[in-house]
Amino acid sequence: MQYRPFGRTGLTVSVLGFGAGQVGDARMPEEEAGRLLNLAADLGITLFDTARGYGLSEERIGRHLAHRRGSLVLSTKVGYGIEGHEDWTYTCVAAGVDAALRRLNTDVIDVVHLHSCPRETLERGDVVRALEEAVAAGKVRVAGYSGENEALDWAVGSGRFGAVEHSLSICDQRVIDGALVRSRAEGLGVIAKRPVANAPWRFQDCPKGDYAEEYWWRWRTMGIDPRGLDWQELALRFAAFTPGVHSCIVGTGNPEHLKRNVALLEEGPLEQDHVAAIRHAFSASDPGWWRGEV
Repeated sequence: MQYRPFGRTGLTVSVLGFGAGQVGDARMPEEEAGRLLNLAADLGITLFDTARGYGLSEERIGRHLAHRRGSLVLSTKVGYGIEGHEDWTYTCVAAGVDAALRRLNTDVIDVVHLHSCPRETLERGDVVRALEEAVAAGKVRVAGYSGENEALDWAVGSGRFGAVEHSLSICDQRVIDGALVRSRAEGLGVIAKRPVANAPWRFQDCPKGDYAEEYWWRWRTMGIDPRGLDWQELALRFAAFTPGVHSCIVGTGNPEHLKRNVALLEEGPLEQDHVAAIRHAFSASDPGWWRGEV
């Protein structure tokens, strides 16, 4: 496993992070969740990324990984879902941090992101201030923002965050020449989410009601030559070795898939001419892709 400094935060993270959404599913047996989390740590994964909205995820990480806490980087997301508090308010963020500390069974959380908070709410300032005060109080090490588009751009340029999390994949390269460049200049820690674009190659026809739908349109439109690689490997290596990315998070409930993802990244970056071809295919594809207009 490769490890990288997480921007200028002082943290170090594994190039592959564990997206803990699936372990939050109540249908997954508790013992199975515990085995999967510990397998990820055994494989060298140190970054575990969760959120308030991921069901039992925070609680299970706190229960099953507490004995390994010193070697892990815990990342979660707040801003909503706290009883007695209106979403996206100062008190909701403050209470959300306290709730996450309890659920994760820790005295301090390494990274806490405002989770897809709209730009106008960020600009209002109170939710950012709540997160900054949690950092000042020693409850959080790094204040982060998780989201896309204009809200992400505002967060990167605001000087008020130490980390960001955003989509980056062969099917969604929008940040590479924009927010990612500025994040590198600012020394922000960067987590790439959805690095395999929810695997649209699983579907022969456009999926309906599946989050891979928009990615499927773009993937089909781009016509990338995989050059003998399977799509999982191509996508994962592209995202993980894009300059400026410190860790890419992949979620799975399958231990064998987890092991394979770790092995794939041992192959290192793609050839530069292959990366250039993928970048060109994205820029040349129909700009209406995100609305399915292809």
